[in-house]
Amino acid sequence: MELRPVGRVAKVEGGRSEIEVLQEYAEGLFGIEKCDSLLILFFFDRSDRVDLKVHPRGDPRNPLVGVFASRSPNRPNHIGATVVRLVGVMNNILTVEGLDAWEGTPVLDIKPGIVGWNSAGPCHRLPDGKE
Repeated sequence: MELRPVGRVAKVEGGRSEIEVLQEYAEGLFGIEKCDSLLILFFFDRSDRVDLKVHPRGDPRNPLVGVFASRSPNRPNHIGATVVRLVGVMNNILTVEGLDAWEGTPVLDIKPGIVGWNSAGPCHRLPDGKE
């Protein structure tokens, strides 16, 4: 399997980030300005280990959980995902709010987002009959 970045996090300032989409993929942004939110998939390129059990947010006061029940970057495939609010589009640059990635982080994919679908909170189950 081979993954190639479609861009990178170019700037992080306060709660806003800029994602620079590579020119070869810029045409894929057509119509994205109509989206309120986006799902950003990225690669935790600075993570060099796998922890199968973690304390959420790295805080030992939080109960230990399996890595798949957390948002830890120390996971088998080092893939992160965040739903962000789209603030603006200028050529191949997306300005977003809420991205939890560092400057230089490779962006693997961008999709229309569903607010509330990718909550940063602890795992929870929907009431019976809800999907």
